[in-house]
Amino acid sequence: MTKQTIQILIVVAAFLALFVLFNAFYIVSETNQVIITQFGEPIGEAVTNPGLHMKVPFIQVANKFEKRWLEWDGDANEIPTKDKKYIWVDTYARWRISDPLVFFQRVRDERGAQSRIDDIIDGETRNAVANFDLIEIVRSTNREFEITEEAEILDLASVIVEIQTGREQIAQIILEKSSITTPQIGVELKDVKIKRINYVDEVERKQFDRMISERQRIASKYRSEGDGKSAEIRGEKEKELLTIQSGAYRTSQEIKGKADAEATNIYARAYNLDPEFYQFMKTLEIYRNIMDKDTWLLLSTDAEFLKYLKSTRK
Repeated sequence: MTKQTIQILIVVAAFLALFVLFNAFYIVSETNQVIITQFGEPIGEAVTNPGLHMKVPFIQVANKFEKRWLEWDGDANEIPTKDKKYIWVDTYARWRISDPLVFFQRVRDERGAQSRIDDIIDGETRNAVANFDLIEIVRSTNREFEITEEAEILDLASVIVEIQTGREQIAQIILEKSSITTPQIGVELKDVKIKRINYVDEVERKQFDRMISERQRIASKYRSEGDGKSAEIRGEKEKELLTIQSGAYRTSQEIKGKADAEATNIYARAYNLDPEFYQFMKTLEIYRNIMDKDTWLLLSTDAEFLKYLKSTRK
């Protein structure tokens, strides 16, 4: 065997030794915990202490799991309430692997755990929601509502009733019931919450139709009140206009009366100064007012009306 061959064998042996040595150690971080399996079966208890640890190379496998709290966000489920209101309920929760060995034996990984948690929480949510009226699931406290004018019109005050349990307590019931089952898969639950509540599509459409109808009724009421107020304003305006017109007419008549009196006074003074000339002028004014080119008069020649039209020649 040559020297070069021996060197190659030494390098290969060193590489194999390093590879075996590398496979014999594993690291546990602050956020992980490990289950050692041998030919697929767990060996011993979970390793939770951070640091460098040893195992049998190639034969044993280190399966790492999270220590931290994980998020579970379920799908919305259609559930009937106690008062027969069909709603979509969307929940979420936080969970962590409390017993890695049981977790590995029952669900293997996080995907399997999510599926089992879906079944557990969804089932308890359905049971809890079915035992309470919708108002209990919607409200958390008995905080007083501000009763607006619209609420009074819609008579919403009569719908608002005092709750006995409330949304937060119902979520706590779901948590407590689910927490009885989850340890069987090595999981601890925390903070189950009802994230969202909606009516199912059919009920939602009916609710929207009812809301539209109620809003139209409110609009009709406001329009009716507006029409009444408009008629009242128009009535007041017409009344005020008649009052102004009446006052203006009275004032104009007073002015006209004073003017007529003044004119009569002037006529009287003029008549007293020269009665003949005054009569002549008034007669000419009458001629101008009653006669034009198409006027025909049938009068006797000695009529007093024509005395100023007669010839003055003798």
